[in-house]
Amino acid sequence: MASKHLIALLGGDGIGPEVVAQGERVLEFYREKRGLDLDLWSLDLGADRYLKDKTTYPKPIADRIAAEASAVLLGALGDPRVPGLEHARDILFGLRFGLDLYANVRPVKALADRLVPLKGRTAKDVDFTVFRENTEGIYVGMGGQFKRGTPDEIAINEDVNTRKGVERLIRAGFEFAKARGKKTVHMADKSNAMKHAHELWYRCFFEVAKEYPGIDAKHVYVDALCFYLVQDPSPFEVVVTCNLFGDIVTDLGAALQGGLGMAGSANVHASGGPGRVAMFEPVHGSAPPLAGKDLANPMACFLTVGMMLTHLGYPEEEARMEKLVSHAIAEGKCTQDVGGQLGTRAVGDFVLNELSHAF
Repeated sequence: MASKHLIALLGGDGIGPEVVAQGERVLEFYREKRGLDLDLWSLDLGADRYLKDKTTYPKPIADRIAAEASAVLLGALGDPRVPGLEHARDILFGLRFGLDLYANVRPVKALADRLVPLKGRTAKDVDFTVFRENTEGIYVGMGGQFKRGTPDEIAINEDVNTRKGVERLIRAGFEFAKARGKKTVHMADKSNAMKHAHELWYRCFFEVAKEYPGIDAKHVYVDALCFYLVQDPSPFEVVVTCNLFGDIVTDLGAALQGGLGMAGSANVHASGGPGRVAMFEPVHGSAPPLAGKDLANPMACFLTVGMMLTHLGYPEEEARMEKLVSHAIAEGKCTQDVGGQLGTRAVGDFVLNELSHAF
C-alpha cells in the first residue's frame, strides 16, 4: 500500500464548488473502491468565507499544505461581491508563490473532432502542451501609480525575469518533451520588442536546448504563434513561454480543444513528482451567473484530477480519465457547451458509472 496522500480541496467561488465536488467524487471512488490511500481535506475558503470574517488564506492552512499535502485541487476564484479580489489573490498567489509552483502545465488536446473550431482540422491536429512561467513576469505586482486620478497619472508594472526562473521553466519543458518522446519544443517571446527581458528568454532557450540534442528547438514570436495556432496547430508539441504570454496562449488553446470547460492544468515545481506538493486547477472562470444552475462543465476537473493522479504516481489513471471523458463526449453525455444536454451532476454520474465498470 502506498503512503497516504493528503489532498486539499478548495472549491472556490461561483461554479468552482460544483465542479470540484465532481472531482472529489472521483477521488473518493479511488479511495473507497480502488484502495488508493487518499486523505481528502475540504477547506472553507473563498468569497463566502471572506465576506463573513475577512479570512483569505490563513497561515496555519498554508503551513500544513506546505508540510503535509501531496496536492491541492483548486476551483475557480472570483466573485463580484469582492471587487478587489483580495481573497482570490491571497489564495492563488499564496499557493503559486508560497509553494514555488513555477511551471503552469496546460495540456491542449481536443478529444473529439466536433470540438475543434478550425475549418479542415480535426482532433488529431490539436495536441500540444504549454509550459507557462508561473512565479515571475508581469504578474509579480511590482510597480505602482503616481498622481492617480489626475491628467498626469502614471501607472507602471514591472516585468521581472530572472535567469533562474527562465532557465528552470525552459528546462521543465524540455524534460517533459524528452520523457514523452516529443520531437520539438517552441519558445514564444517578444525579444524583438522587449529587448532586455526577452533577450534573456531567447538566449537561455538555445543554451538549454544544447542539452537536448534529440529535440528540435524553435523560436517564434508570440503574436506569430497565435496566428499559426489558428491556422494549423498540428506542428506544435511543447510550447514554453512567460507568465503573461502563457496566460493568453493557453486560453486560445482552450478554444481549440472545445472551450475552457475542457481545459485542465497543473501547477508544479520541477517535474512535479510525488515528493512535493502541486496544485491542480480546472481553468475555466468562476462564472457567477451560472452558479447553482447545474450547468457547469466538469470535464476540465476530471482531466485535472487525472493529472493529479499522475503526480501521485498513478499515470495509468490519467490515461483512463482522458479515455472516459473522450467517451462521454462521443456519447453526448456532457453539458450544453460541448454539445450535450446533461447537467453537471449527471455528467459526474455518467463518468463515475463508467469508471466503476473500467476495473
